[in-house]
Amino acid sequence: MKASRVGVSVVAVAAVVAAAVLWWSGRPAMAYQSEPVARQDIEATVTAIGTLQPRSYVDVGAQVSGQILKLKVAPGAEVAKGDLLVEIDPSVQRATVDAGRASLAGLRAQLAEQQAQHRLAGQQLQRQQQLSAHEATREEDLQTAQANLAMAVARMDHLKAQISQTQASLKADEARLGYTRIYAPMAGTVVSVEAREGQTLNATYQTPNILRIADLSAMTVWTEVSEADVRRVKEGMPVYFTTLGGAGQTKPRRWQGQVRQVLPAPAANQAQPAGNAQTPAPATKAVAYTVLFDVGNDDAELMPQMTAQVVFVSARASQALAVALTAVEEDKARDGAHVARVLDAGGQPQTRKVKLGIRSRHQVEVLEGLAEGEKVVTGETALERGPRWLQW
Repeated sequence: MKASRVGVSVVAVAAVVAAAVLWWSGRPAMAYQSEPVARQDIEATVTAIGTLQPRSYVDVGAQVSGQILKLKVAPGAEVAKGDLLVEIDPSVQRATVDAGRASLAGLRAQLAEQQAQHRLAGQQLQRQQQLSAHEATREEDLQTAQANLAMAVARMDHLKAQISQTQASLKADEARLGYTRIYAPMAGTVVSVEAREGQTLNATYQTPNILRIADLSAMTVWTEVSEADVRRVKEGMPVYFTTLGGAGQTKPRRWQGQVRQVLPAPAANQAQPAGNAQTPAPATKAVAYTVLFDVGNDDAELMPQMTAQVVFVSARASQALAVALTAVEEDKARDGAHVARVLDAGGQPQTRKVKLGIRSRHQVEVLEGLAEGEKVVTGETALERGPRWLQW
């Protein structure tokens, strides 16, 4: 009897041990990755790519046709307002001006002759009126004298109108003659030259561009912002950018500015085709809007057509309590609420409600619910189930 009780006890102990082993091996052991709640600067940003262009520039073109006799500047040349840039062959324009001047001189000679005829007609009419008062002339001769005077006045008026028209045409011809010498309309740097000496220009249908002058002391960044982000970009918003040339530097230079304008329509090449306004744009086609801002360039570090990596700052908090975005998650029980898991003194996570503020790409500001120095869980890893000698 005593032996049987011992056997039962042994069996019971074995069962308890087996149950404990099963419980221990079935309970997962977790390793938690964490980071402390710390203070740091946080920025909510919109990133985009832009292209640098001179803030002020002008394309210099030819308003008359002809061969370029002299091109006095080259790319990179500094010019002052009023400097001579280009000389075009003036032969045709000068001949036109000479012909206009000759025509004007001929019309003035005709007017002088007609003025003499007008005086003669007036004298003849005066004699006929005197004779008619003594009934010494025919009524027909008096009427003829009156008509001759009226015709002389009409011819004078006609010649005066022709002279005015010729003077206007001559003024236009003289202006075109002046266009054969092209002067700088502004001070700046010649950034491009599109013509060569000896080239013949045809300005009949459109003005051919010869060169571009730009003021490189101030630049404008033309930035393409996606339609998903453009509503977050506002006029006056702070913005900074770096250039591709500083990508390899330890601390690349930043240029600061403020948004000057958000253009209300996407770039022209993204617009709907004419006559097809009712057709929606393809869903897969990305639409970008142009945002402009200016930056100084007194040290000439920036050049036209450079690529800018632009960051628009929509919100900013200095030395705010912050944690990684991976440390917070939505509270499934409350819409719009968030929770974070905080490690207690024993290294076990405790769920805590938090109120969030500004978000950057990787960090989020914590307004309520956490204290500086507390460790929040950013990840976890399941360990092996218990000691190997306990596993079945």
